[in-house]
Formats: sequence, structure tokens, C-alpha cells
Amino acid sequence: MRIHFHGHACFEIEWEAGRILIDPFLTGNPSATAKPEDFTYLDGILVTHGHADHLGDAIRLSKQTGAPIIAVFELANYCQRRGAKAHAMHIGGKHEFPFGWVKLTQAFHGSGIENPEGDMIYGGLACGFLIQIEGKWLYHAGDTGLFGDMELIGRRYPIEVAMLPIGDNFVMGVEEAVHASQLLRPKMVIPMHYNTFPVIAQDVGEFLHLLQRRVPESSGKALKPGESYEI
Repeated sequence: MRIHFHGHACFEIEWEAGRILIDPFLTGNPSATAKPEDFTYLDGILVTHGHADHLGDAIRLSKQTGAPIIAVFELANYCQRRGAKAHAMHIGGKHEFPFGWVKLTQAFHGSGIENPEGDMIYGGLACGFLIQIEGKWLYHAGDTGLFGDMELIGRRYPIEVAMLPIGDNFVMGVEEAVHASQLLRPKMVIPMHYNTFPVIAQDVGEFLHLLQRRVPESSGKALKPGESYEI
């Protein structure tokens, strides 16, 4: 199984039998090395919330590939009304898809969808994803601040890889993401949601150093857009 990073919070999970995309912000992403037209087949498109830098190209990709957008009920309905295929879920629920299990976790963040007039449409609650593929659990935290129930997630699920935001301002910063790693206890932490824009600029080296010092049982790997990590 390979985890490809496409910049910001966008990850492609690829294994022998298929692939999924998470938060497909490609068009307009200054750090992205992939384009929507690069994807002709997907098994699922997971979207953590409705902000443009996460919903991104999801609707276009669903129409292009036939893959369902997996999201909270309100956001899934929004996408479906615009011609996408969608599977609605909500926080605390899980569902077995042909490619594996998906469970929605809480995330402390907003989810407003900006329409062309500049108004905000209600997009439901932001979420994170626990994903089980080929017996391995992956955790994409979405955009979130630190919360205590990350410890519960870590106790209940043997997380192989945790994808955690470190950009601060809108999400956890470096210190909070290190503490989140202590609670989650993953084998590997991949930082995300940093350095895409000036307001979320962070020193990823500092994060990796603090992680190594404070959470020695977890390894850290900073991927540049276009790079991959193989489990």
C-alpha cells in the first residue's frame, strides 16, 4: 500500500486492488503536483468538510470516475444535487465499502461551503476519517484542533499512519500535533495542512524533532507534494 501526498491535505491511498482520494484540492492548490485529469479511476473520494481547499475537485472527480463522494450527510447531499455520486455518513458511524471500512470521527472545525455569490451554505459538521484497507488502519484527522478523545481513538484502533495538520491558525500547530500523536499512538505520523499559504507556514523540521523527542514510539515522515510513503 502506498500513500501519495498531493499537497495541503490531499492524499491518494493506492493498493493492489484500488485507490481512493482524500480532500482532493488540486485545482488552485499552489503545491499540488497532480491534476484532476490524472485520475480516470477511483474507488472513493473522501471529503472531510466543505471548505474549498478540501472539497476542491471532488464533484468533478466523481463525475469523471463514477466514484462516490464519502462525506457527512449535508455535504454529501450538496454534492449529489450537483451531479456527483455520493454516500452520506455521519460522525460515529462506519460503513464497509468494496475497498474497506470507513468510520467518521469528530473534528473541531467549520464546514461552510462558499457559493459563487460569496455566501456560505451549511455543510454539516467537519469530520476526520478512520480507514481500514487490507487490515491496516489509517487516520486522516481533517482540519481540527486538539481534542481529548484522540486518546480514545488511539486506544481503540491500532493506527498504522496518522495524517495530522500542523499549520496552526486554522488547525493544530506543531505543539498540539505532537501532543495529538501522544494520544493517538500511531506507528507513523505524516504532517499536513502547512506551508500551502503564508498564514499556515510552519517549520516541519521542528515538528519532526519534537515528535522524535516526545513520542519516540511514533516515527515521523514529512512528504513533499508528489512523494509517497509505502506501508
